[in-house]
Amino acid sequence: MAEPSKVIHVRNVGHEISENDLLQLFQPFGVITKLVMLRAKNQALLQMQDVPSAIAALQYYANVQPSIRGRNVYVQFSSHQELTTMDQNTQGRGDEPNRILLVTIHHMLYPITVEVLHQVFSPHGFVEKIVTFQKSAGFQALIQYQLRQSAVLARTSLQGRNIYDGCCQLDIQFSNLDELQVNYNNDRSRLDSTLGDFTNPNLPSEQKGRSSQSGYGDAGVPFPQVGTTQFMMANAAAIAAAFGGGLPPGVTGTNERCTVLVSNLNPDRIDEDKLFNLFSLYGNIIRIKLLRNKPDHALVQMGDGFQAELAVHFLKGAILFGKRLEVNFSKHPNITQGADTHEYINSNLNRFNRNAAKNYRYCCSPTKMIHLSTLPQDVTEEEIVSHLEEHGTIVNTKLFEMNGKKQALVMFETEEQATEALVCKHASSLGGSIIRISFSQLQSIRENSQ
Repeated sequence: MAEPSKVIHVRNVGHEISENDLLQLFQPFGVITKLVMLRAKNQALLQMQDVPSAIAALQYYANVQPSIRGRNVYVQFSSHQELTTMDQNTQGRGDEPNRILLVTIHHMLYPITVEVLHQVFSPHGFVEKIVTFQKSAGFQALIQYQLRQSAVLARTSLQGRNIYDGCCQLDIQFSNLDELQVNYNNDRSRLDSTLGDFTNPNLPSEQKGRSSQSGYGDAGVPFPQVGTTQFMMANAAAIAAAFGGGLPPGVTGTNERCTVLVSNLNPDRIDEDKLFNLFSLYGNIIRIKLLRNKPDHALVQMGDGFQAELAVHFLKGAILFGKRLEVNFSKHPNITQGADTHEYINSNLNRFNRNAAKNYRYCCSPTKMIHLSTLPQDVTEEEIVSHLEEHGTIVNTKLFEMNGKKQALVMFETEEQATEALVCKHASSLGGSIIRISFSQLQSIRENSQ
C-alpha cells in the first residue's frame, strides 16, 4: 500500500460518474483542492488540502464501500504527493520565464473566445498571437507577448483568477515554445498587426475551421462582460436571436437575478439531482440547495439571470410528483457553498456549455412528449418502454435515426407523467449509454425529429 498522501486514487470511475459526484463523496472529509478525471482509464485523482483529510476519507471508506450512481468505486493513496492539473504533454515548462504563456481554463461555464482572451491579457502588454485548442487537460490557449516581462507580469497578476465570477479559472504557466505559428485568422487564432487591431489582413480566413467552443456567440448572444462583479445580461434583441427572432411572451431578457426559489415540492421524492435534471433544460446549473427547515423548498442557482428567467417562466405551475410547483426569483443573489449544497458548475451534464443557441430554441413548458438522445445504436422500442413505463402510461413511441445516431420520441398520457420520467431518467444508463431527455414540442408522433 502506498504511503499516506493528500492525493487519492479512485478506480472504476464509469463514464456516468461526474466530477461533482466525486466531490460529494470526499467533501465531508475536508477541502478538495484539485481533481483530475482520467476518463480513458476509468480512474480519477483527487487532492485533499492536507494529508489528515485524505487519511480520514480512506479510513472511513475502508469500512464503508463507496458507491456512486450504483457503481462501486475503489480508493487508495496515490503515489503522487502533489497533483498538477496541467497536461504534462502540452507545451509547458513551468516557472522558467518566456514570452509565450500556456493557459488552461478550468470550470468553464461560458465558452471562451480569442477576443475574450485578448481582452483579459492585453492590459499587461502587447499581445502578438493567440491560439486556442482542446487537450486532455481541458480548454487551453497559447498567448504570445511581444516582451517577456509582459508575460511575467500577466502570469503574476492573473494566475488563479476567474475571467467571470465563479467560473473560467486561469491556470497559467510558461510555454517552452519560441514562436507561435498562426496560419489563419479564424475564431481559434488571431495575429496582431498593431495594438488594438486584432486582425492581420494578410492572413486568409479559414472557412473550414470552426471553433469547438460553440455557445452563446453562435446566435449573436454576447458573453458576460469580463471583469464585472456579476453576469451582465445581453440586450433582449441579441438574446432573441437564439429564439429565432423573438423572446417567449413574458420573457424580458433583462433579469439579472440568477437564483430561483422552488416551493411546494414533494419532499419524499425530490432530491438535488432530480431538480438539476429539470432546471438544466433552461440553463446551466451552478448549485442547488434543499432547505432543511422547509423540506418542500429549494434554491436553484442558474448560470445567469436570463436562464433563471426562462426557468421561472416555463416551470411555474408545473406538476411534479403530485405537487404544483411554485417557481419565483429568490432574494438571495447566489447560494453560499456549504455541506448542504450540491455543486453542479463542473457537471458535464450541464446542457448549455455547447450549442447553447440550439438548446434555447428547445426551451418550453413541460409537455406530454419527451425526446431521448444518445441512445445505444442497438436499442429497441421495447427496451425504451421498459425503461420508462414505471412513470406513467405511454401512449406512443417512435424510434428513429438522425445523423447516424439513434433517437426516440415517447408520448405519455399526461404532462406530469412525462415530467416525472424526465427528472428520474435523464442521465440514466440504458444499454450502457447515458441517455439525455428533454421535452418535445411536437403534438403527435408522425415526424422524424424534434
